Amino acid sequence: MKDDYTVDSTRLVAPDLAPADAEENNLRPKTLAEYIGQEKAKANLQIYLKAAQLRGEPMDHILLYGPPGLGKTTLAGIVAQEMGVQIRITSGPAIEKAGDLAALLTNLQEGDILFIDEIHRLSRQVEEVLYPALEDYALDIMIGKGPSAQSIRINLPRFTLVGATTRAGQLTGPLRDRFGVLLKLETYSPEELARIITRSAGILGVPTTPEGALEMARCSRGTPRVANRLLKRVRDFATVKGDGTIDEKAAKGALKQMEIDELGLDELDRGLLRAVIELYGGGPVGLDTLAAVLGEESVTLEDVCEPYLMQMGFLTRTPRGRCVTRLAYEHLHRAVPRHLMAEEEEGAQSEQQRMF
Repeated sequence: MKDDYTVDSTRLVAPDLAPADAEENNLRPKTLAEYIGQEKAKANLQIYLKAAQLRGEPMDHILLYGPPGLGKTTLAGIVAQEMGVQIRITSGPAIEKAGDLAALLTNLQEGDILFIDEIHRLSRQVEEVLYPALEDYALDIMIGKGPSAQSIRINLPRFTLVGATTRAGQLTGPLRDRFGVLLKLETYSPEELARIITRSAGILGVPTTPEGALEMARCSRGTPRVANRLLKRVRDFATVKGDGTIDEKAAKGALKQMEIDELGLDELDRGLLRAVIELYGGGPVGLDTLAAVLGEESVTLEDVCEPYLMQMGFLTRTPRGRCVTRLAYEHLHRAVPRHLMAEEEEGAQSEQQRMF
C-alpha cells in the first residue's frame, strides 16, 4: 500500500521555493503598481510609504505574515524600490550569533532595509540584541569576559526591518510589538492568479490565452509561486507537444499529464484522502500513522497538504485525528457513507431550529 502513494518530494504544487525557481526573480514586480492582488495590504502600504517620503524619514519596521509563496519577499523588494534605498536579505536561521546580526546592522546605510525571512526562527540571544536596534538604533555589545568585561554601545543608522514569517503565532510578544506596520497576506483568487500568469507569460515570451491562464490559475492553490511554476511546466508541454501556445486545451492536457486535477490537488493530496477513506473508513486517524502509510514526513503533510485540503473543506482535524468530509468522497467519486449524510442532516436541522 505504501508504494501506491509514494510521490517525489519536489512537488509542483508545493508553495516553498525549489531550485528550479531561480528564474522567479525575473518575474517579481518591482513597484506597487505592478504588484497584483493583496489590495487591502497594498493600499495601506502605499499610504505608509508616501507619508514616510513626505516626512523624509525611513519607513517604520514592517512585519509581513501569511502562508508561503504569497509575495512577502517581493513586497520587501518593492518597499526598498519605492523608498529608493538598498535592501539586504537574510533569514532567521542564518543569523546564528549576535555577532552575525551586528555585522549586518553596522554595514547598513541611512534608510536601508534589512529583510529577515522566517524571522520567527531567530534565536532568543539574537532577539535580545535586536530589541535596542529596533527602538533606539543602537547595539549593546559585551566585550571581554569575567571582571574585565564591559558593555559598549554602537550607534546605528536609521534603518527599516522588514520581517516575514509563515507562523506569526510563534513570534515572541516583545518582538512583534516592535513592528509599527503589520500586514497579513491572503491567498489569491483565480482571477488574480490568471492576471499574474498572463503577466509572467508576457515576460517569458509564452503566448497564452485568457482561458489557458484561468485554467492554470484554478490549479494554483491560491499561490502565485505555484502559478508561476505551473506556467513554466505547462510551457514545456506546449512547446514539445503543441505549437507553443498555452490555450485551455493545452493547459488541461499538461496538468492531466502532471497528475494535477481541476482543484489543484496532486497525487499526494489525493493519496492522503484515499488512505483515510480506504484504510480507516474516513477517519479519525493520527498524523504519524498517515505519514507512515504515505511514506512522507509528518511535517510535509501538516504544513503542505493539510492546510489546502482543510481550506477546500476536504479534511478536518479533530482531537482524535484527521477525518475526511463528504466533499472528499464526492471529489474522489466515492459513495458517501450514511453516517456523514445523517450528521449533515442533523446539523442542518439544528441550524434551522436556532434560526427560528
